[in-house]
Parts: sequence; C-alpha cells; structure tokens
Amino acid sequence: MLLTRRVLLSVVAASAVAGGVAHAADVDPESPRSIGKADAKVTVEEWFSLTCTHCADFAHETFPQIKTKLIDTGKVHWVFRDFPLDQVALLAAQVAHYLPPDRYEPFIMALFATQDRWAFARGVNTTNEIWKMAALAGMSKATFDKAIADTKLRNWILQNQNMAQKKYGIDSTPSFVIGGKVYPGEMPYDEFVKLIPGA
Repeated sequence: MLLTRRVLLSVVAASAVAGGVAHAADVDPESPRSIGKADAKVTVEEWFSLTCTHCADFAHETFPQIKTKLIDTGKVHWVFRDFPLDQVALLAAQVAHYLPPDRYEPFIMALFATQDRWAFARGVNTTNEIWKMAALAGMSKATFDKAIADTKLRNWILQNQNMAQKKYGIDSTPSFVIGGKVYPGEMPYDEFVKLIPGA
C-alpha cells in the first residue's frame, strides 16, 4: 500500500533529521502535542483514539488537506488530544508521548496508516508491533519499556479523557473542539473547513 510506505518513510526521515535515538530524558511526555503556529487565530483540538477506524480514515483522507491549507498557512493551531477507546490505544498513546514533539505527528499518522497490522491483526503481539513502529521512529528499547510502564503518564491521559467527557460531553472519536464547541465525527475537508472562522 503506497500510503503506508509513504507514511512509514516519513517517520524514518523524521528520525534521521532529528538526529538519532529518542531518549525519555529529552521529552516531557505529560504535555500536549500540537502543530502549527501557537498564536494562530483558531485552535482545533482533535480528540482521537489510535484504534479508531474513523480517526484513521480522517487522518488519511482529510487531515493532509487541513495540514496544507490551514495549519501550514498559519490559520490553525492543531492540538492532538488522546481519547483512547481501549487498552491498546492507551498503550500506543503512551509510546507516542515518549517521542520528541517533532516526531509525534508523523508517528501517529504511521500508526493510523498501519492500524490493521498492529491493532487488529489476529495472532500478533500488539506490544511487539507497536515497538517495531517506535523503533522505526528512532525510539530505543529502553525508552519504549519506560513508556509502556509509565503509570503516571497513563493516569494523565485517562484524566484528560475524563475531563473531555465531563466538560465537552465527548463520547466518540474523532471529536473536534473549536471555540469551545464540539463537532463529532469524521468529515471531508469541504465540510470541516466550514467550521473554521475566516477560512
């Protein structure tokens, strides 16, 4: 699958550009991951689960246009928010947060592109499959082991998820918070851009 190969190559490239192996000491795992200008007029929070097929479809079909037309142009600051629907998604989210911020977005896009391989394939060891992806992104085995054992990070992710449920009423993924309002569901770019003031 061309998309999968392309996304995987982007992870490897990001690792090479960043200069080698990612160590846990280099990052603060308990901090939001985002892309785009922090002072953009519009901030979008995407609440997603790495095992959500609708989130994967959005990542493949809609997000590339959002990134090119809204994020890269300075109109939108995009904040990634974990809303794991199961333990597998939670584990993958923990690993993603142990990567340097510049490798986070390529890594989760690679996870979405290969969801069938690591999340849903029968007879595979999910943890081992996630480790293979993390290694491609430049993560050491020691850092990976630390990530999946980090109960403090796990609790932080779950506390944020609980907050999203209580504050915004989020109960499905993907859901988008824009200007304090919640817009649930996967949608095409033409529909999504209508939610962005001034776009």
